[in-house]
Amino acid sequence: MGNTSNASSACEELLARCLAGEDWTPALLERALAANEGRAFFSIVVERLGDLFEPRLCAVYDRLMAAAIACVAPDLQTRIRRAPCHRAPAPDAIQRVTVLSRVTLGADVAVASVLLDAAKRRYPDVEIVFAGPRKCYELFEADARIRPFPIEYARGGSLADRLRASAKLWIEDGIVIDPDSRLTQLGLISVCDEDRYFFFPSRSYGGESLERLPDLAARWARETFGIEGARPYVAPLPPRGDAMDITVSLGVGENQAKRIPGDFERDLLRLLAGTGASILVDKGGTAEEAARVEKALPPGVRTHEGAFAPFAAKIARSKLYVGYDSAGGHVASACGVPVISIAKGFVSERMAARWRPNGIVLDGNAADVLQKVRSALARIWPLSAAH
Repeated sequence: MGNTSNASSACEELLARCLAGEDWTPALLERALAANEGRAFFSIVVERLGDLFEPRLCAVYDRLMAAAIACVAPDLQTRIRRAPCHRAPAPDAIQRVTVLSRVTLGADVAVASVLLDAAKRRYPDVEIVFAGPRKCYELFEADARIRPFPIEYARGGSLADRLRASAKLWIEDGIVIDPDSRLTQLGLISVCDEDRYFFFPSRSYGGESLERLPDLAARWARETFGIEGARPYVAPLPPRGDAMDITVSLGVGENQAKRIPGDFERDLLRLLAGTGASILVDKGGTAEEAARVEKALPPGVRTHEGAFAPFAAKIARSKLYVGYDSAGGHVASACGVPVISIAKGFVSERMAARWRPNGIVLDGNAADVLQKVRSALARIWPLSAAH
């Protein structure tokens, strides 16, 4: 227990040095990497450097991760990209386009799907390949233009496990569009020849602005591929059963800082049920999330259990989506479904702005958020105002 605590403390010290622009010692990095096989290093240091969306931290991240790779996966050192990002005009004649997954569902909707849309329009007769986990591809499975390239990435695995996915990935032909993917550890590890590689630097593009990631990705697609108006989309297989009025997700991706504690979730679902609308609640991807939904569920409210893509298809047919900041909100936003997003746990104003969906975005304590949801519902279902 003491060793784990010391290693986590080393991660906090390493993060502080990175944020301050100070150097770290090899010994400090080694102690940080020792915490739970690199998991604490990833969650405390690496993810925070990305979540802040500060352009100055991109070079810090590259230097830090290159040093970590030298410790954990030295065979990958020859694949570390040293050259500047490719900015040459996109070629006209190619065999295929491979777009890398961002690995997380929400990011694949908000960012990767914009680049898929641009690739399809720029190359209407060329094979488009989406490289990433099966669950991410399922969001586009009904799109006949998109072919899967299954790549498993251990999001909860050790640092060595995550790097193995990069080590296995090499694309021999066509161009590769990288939306700042974990498959390349945010553009650091080469997966093809440099002259075929197009990298969207999502953490630095847009500078100090508060623009949304889908809008930034669309601008980059215009500059790089000459495509106007690329937009996020989803194309899951058609859902079974009746359409529901309101779809809800209480999932937080194992980030408990996104939740409002106490009885908020129970009170939120009761408030939604009071509209008389039909409601479908996703039970999430973990046992903990499923238990929370069961505890909060009012009588008569239906639930979805299982893969996310079928739930995404249900969201697309609904009249309103309500939930914590999550993939569901990005799906609804992409489909033009009204959104009430409860946005908690962001580490910076810029992070909140980058990830916000189109729609109503709420923050505050339980009472404040419930009142704001009640006001929004009264506009959407006026008869619900009395409940």
